Amino acid sequence: MFLLQLALLLEPTVWLAAVASPTDDNALRGGHGEHGEPGHKDHHKDSYSTFASEFLESRYLSDEGYPFPTAPPVDPFARIKVSDCGITKGCIRYGKPGCDAETCDYFLSYRRIGTDVEFEMSADTDGWVAVGFSSDKKMGGDDVMGCVHDDNGRVRIHHFYNVGQWAKEIKRNPARDEEGIFENNRVTCRFKRPLHVPREETLVDLHLSWYYLFAWGPAIQGSITRHDIDTPPVSDHMISIYKYEDIFMPAAAYQTFSSPFCLLLIVALTFYLLMGTP
Repeated sequence: MFLLQLALLLEPTVWLAAVASPTDDNALRGGHGEHGEPGHKDHHKDSYSTFASEFLESRYLSDEGYPFPTAPPVDPFARIKVSDCGITKGCIRYGKPGCDAETCDYFLSYRRIGTDVEFEMSADTDGWVAVGFSSDKKMGGDDVMGCVHDDNGRVRIHHFYNVGQWAKEIKRNPARDEEGIFENNRVTCRFKRPLHVPREETLVDLHLSWYYLFAWGPAIQGSITRHDIDTPPVSDHMISIYKYEDIFMPAAAYQTFSSPFCLLLIVALTFYLLMGTP
């Protein structure tokens, strides 16, 4: 009995000795300095609290209360570089002489990337911009890719097929890696399309050469309407995806008489006005 009482008396002493062992002496002093000032007590806990607060500040909680990562920032649309035109990509510009992708009435570029063709398009419109691939320079029976600005401010890539003067949307859309932006009253987009596809009526194989039709115009609730000009411009020769050209087509307001017949007519009219009638 005496031994049991002695053991009970000694057990708290042993426990206190273990707590106040020399190895933990620094930890005990860490709570208070020599004069009782707060030290670095629970440093690990304080570090964890700081981390947790920063973690929650950079996250938001779901309805269930679990933290989710914040949405990643959306990459800005990379500006179209015209310095590469005719070198690493082909370009067609329509508008004022010297215009670029942000000032031309219409701009198109193309380049091969592996088994794809990347297209960039831009036009001075708040509706849509498109390119058509034609075998005869005429609208009708053409494969068309268009970028359409909808009422929500998004620019989406659509696939159309020209039935006469009317563009019918096709559900099978070969576009991928789509990007688009509406800024400064311009619709601009970028997308890829396979170079080789099984030939069908509404989808042409781009490894062949085609006349390119260029069009743009207004949209109503994300649906395209008639193009801005009565006779949309068309390339004067077939475009090969394997040849990077830099083609400029002056808009009607900047076109000049350049054929020999027109020059001769101007000279004749000038002479007639100067000499007068007999």
